[in-house]
This record gives sequence, C-alpha cells and structure tokens, in this order.
Amino acid sequence: MFENLQLKDNLPDIRKVDFIPIEKSYLLLQLIKSLVIFGIFATGFFLFLIPKLKGEITNYIYLLYFILPLIYVLILGILILGFFKKKYAIRQKDISFKKGVLVHSTTTIPFSRIQHIEIDEGAFERIFKLASLSIYTAGDNGRDLKISGIKKDKALQMKELISNYLNDESE
Repeated sequence: MFENLQLKDNLPDIRKVDFIPIEKSYLLLQLIKSLVIFGIFATGFFLFLIPKLKGEITNYIYLLYFILPLIYVLILGILILGFFKKKYAIRQKDISFKKGVLVHSTTTIPFSRIQHIEIDEGAFERIFKLASLSIYTAGDNGRDLKISGIKKDKALQMKELISNYLNDESE
C-alpha cells in the first residue's frame, strides 16, 4: 500500500547548504557585453534619432545626455548585484541554484528527475574558459535550470557526476 506521511520537524534546511558563487570572470564578461550593447544602442540613438528630432526637442536634448548614462549606471548596478546573488550547490542527490536581486529564487532539482544535461559555451565565454550547464527534466517547458558562469572544466565535472549518478540508478 502507498503511504505519504507528513514530515513535521525533520525537514532538510536548504539554508545550511554551502553555495558556491559563480566565477568572477563571468562578471567581467557580463560587463563587457553590456558595454558593447549599450555602445551600439547609444551610437545609433545619437547618430540617427537625435538629428531627426533635434528641431522638435531642442529644449530637452541635454536631458537625454544625462538620462541615458544614468539608465546605463542603473542597469550596471542591477547586473552587479545580481551577479553576487547567483550561487549553486551540488549535493549527493540534487543540484541547487539560487539567484535574484528583487525576487529571490532557489531551484533544486533531484538527479533522479534529470533527463538531459547540456554544456553550452558562446564565443565570448570561450575566451574566458567559461560555460553554462543546462539541465532538463521530464516536462514540456524546456530547460529547467541553467547555471551560467562556471569554469568549463568544472561544468564537465558536474555533468560527469550527474551522468554517473543517472547511470548507476538505471542499473
């Protein structure tokens, strides 16, 4: 007969897990990417849009020169705060990832639910020897967990650990 007893006091405490921060070089990569994107946006804005609107917004043009850098500084602040909140942990039977600046979330996936694991690395990530570990479970909503900013060799070790667990469980 199937039983599903309620647990009261002996629940595992996720707060006691030692989370590992992602690589600091990932912050540098994110800052470079944001600078490139903002540079392209600002260049296009000042070369194409401002000359067309100059006659209409002459009184407010200097305000734009102040607001755009301010927006960029706010974006950088959120990006930096978000970086320091991203941490992961691997235990014997699951993997956890926490993130969030305004909204904090912790995702824990038991190895037994994992269907597929991928290691992704983009062009810029290869320069910094970084990778992303994507974990898929049995669901139709796509990727369930993506941990970016891990050293490639560490991501390969994590994938090997999880794959070995899955192979041992299937035997």
